[in-house]
Order: sequence, then structure tokens, then C-alpha cells
Amino acid sequence: MRESVRSIVEEYTDLESRLADPAVHSDQDLVRTLNKRYAALAPTVAAARQWEAARDDLEAARELGAEDAGFAAEVPALEEALAAAEDHLRRLLIPRDPDDDRDVILEVKAGEGGDESALFAGDLLRMYLRYAETRGWRAQVEDATESDLGGYKDVRVSIRTKGTPGPGEGPWARLKYEGGVHRVQRVPVTESQGRIHTSAAGVLVMPEAEEVDVTIDPHDLRIDVYRSSGPGGQSVNTTDSAVRITHLPTGLVVSCQNEKSQLQNKEAAMRVLRARLHQMAQDEADAEASAARRSQVRTVDRSERIRTYNFPENRISDHRTGFKAYNLDAVLGGELDPIVQSAIDADEAAKLASLAEGAE
Repeated sequence: MRESVRSIVEEYTDLESRLADPAVHSDQDLVRTLNKRYAALAPTVAAARQWEAARDDLEAARELGAEDAGFAAEVPALEEALAAAEDHLRRLLIPRDPDDDRDVILEVKAGEGGDESALFAGDLLRMYLRYAETRGWRAQVEDATESDLGGYKDVRVSIRTKGTPGPGEGPWARLKYEGGVHRVQRVPVTESQGRIHTSAAGVLVMPEAEEVDVTIDPHDLRIDVYRSSGPGGQSVNTTDSAVRITHLPTGLVVSCQNEKSQLQNKEAAMRVLRARLHQMAQDEADAEASAARRSQVRTVDRSERIRTYNFPENRISDHRTGFKAYNLDAVLGGELDPIVQSAIDADEAAKLASLAEGAE
């Protein structure tokens, strides 16, 4: 741990010097990159200094305690303070997901259960939109196919942060654990006998990729335009503004029709295509990584049931972390943080265990 701390402090000091150099500020892109890295390292450096101070205080108390009972009496409390500082620092030294600061593309798809599943997909969409609102993010529905009863067969939304998020506070850092199958248990509005019905909806979350992250050859694309059939203003059903993009090498197909112009729909579809290609590349890299290095939470199969929403009991259960609470109504109202935090804690525990095994 000492070597890791030393290298981080050295990098932080070097960044401080570079940011103080007037010549660096002639390149604003470089300044933004340096500032982002500087801000990301700041909490770890502060924790490292706190750890070193706690260690020095304990050593001094032990040395002086041999001759002074007053200092000896302080040793137990200082040992606890050092242990707490070391645990905090160790958690900050866990390798961060490089995508944590990214915005996300989130998709909800109705699964088993017909109309009830589509209604539940609508509930999940509203939950994520309200959660984004509570965190000060911007959320926009990019494309949607509605069901007859008012839910969604599938819906795609972009969620973006405002400004530069703090470490672990970006949309991907908080929402990456939502991918998987979400199961609902409740009495459907279409059920006259009052029987509890079980259905499911799938959620897919992808970090939004920049153009520099994913190279797309224009010759690999087939772009079709067609008439919009959903919301989008006066131009809907009058112009060919909807866009469907097919990425020929992979067969990926992305469509967008919610914007008013063909250009806006094309740009939105390209953002989704870049995100999907970026996610495919990441999934391939994860598949090649050793099991010891992979997070138990991050690598659950996307088809696996991750959560149950039980309406009769007002209960929410996460099957990966064991989290359970009886405030389902509040969760669907956007209070997702406790569940998200349980996944983050499980992820950190798995990574700490992996680091401990590697150190043995």
C-alpha cells in the first residue's frame, strides 16, 4: 500500500506543478484533462495524509507512553483511528472503473407478462427519471414504443450529468449496477380475480462513448429514413425525419424518431451506436479478464434476475447483495440510493478481497 500511496502523491504533486504552469493553459483540452485527474486524486491524497498523520501520532504515543502513563492511555484510541484511516484509504486505492464519470444510455424492455410487463417497464422508466432528477442529472427519452395500455414495449433514455461529477458520482458510476432482469409481483390492472401476477422487464445500461473512443467507418453504415410515428412536434407524420442506422460489421441496428429533425435523430442514433460498440468491446475485455480481477456485481449475466418488486408487501429485494427494504413506493419515486449503495459496497468488498488474495 505504501508504494501505491507514494506513486499517487507523486502524480498529484506533478499535476499541481503542471496546472501552475501558464504555458499549459494555452491548451484548454489539456487543462480540462489535467483538472479532471487532479480532482479524482484529491480524495485519495487527503486520505493518505490523514493515514500518515494517524500513524505518526500512534508511533509518538507508543514511544512516549513508555515513560508517561497519559500518553499510554491514548494508544487504544489512536490505534482505532489508524485502523479507520487505513480502511478508508484502502477503499480509495481500489482501481476505479475508467467509465465512472461517463453519461449513460439506459434502455428498458418489456419481457414476460404481456401488457403487465409493459406497464412495469413504464414504472421503471419513471423511477429512473425521478432518480436522475434527484441527483441533478438531465434525462431525455430518445426513442420509445408504447403499449396499448400506456406502458412501454421498449424505451431508451439518455442520462447526462451537469458539470464534472465527483468521484463515484457520475451516471455510470451509480447506474451501472441496474443492468439485468427486474421482476415485479402485483395484481395486474387487467386481473379481475385479484390474483398476484409475476412479470419482468429487462434493463440495459451502457456508458456513453465519445467519438474518440469508438471509430466508426461511414462505409460500414446503412442509414434509412422513415416517417416518425411518435411524439416530436408538428413535423411528425409529415416528413421522413426518423432514422434507422445499421452497423453492417456487427449487425447492430439503432433507430431514433423522437427529435424533430432528421439530423437530430441521426446524431442521437449515432450516440447510441457508439455506446453499444463501446459496451461490446468492454464485454469482450471483461470476458478475457481473470475471474479474480472481475467484480462479482459487475459481471453478473445480464439475463440474470437481479431484483424483485413486490407490491403486496411494499418490498424491494436485490438478489445480488441481499438488500431488502419495505419502501417500494419510495423507491419507485426515485429513492434508489440505498439500493445502489448496497451494490457499490458489494463491489468494493469483492475487489478488496481480490486485492488481499493477490497480496498473499
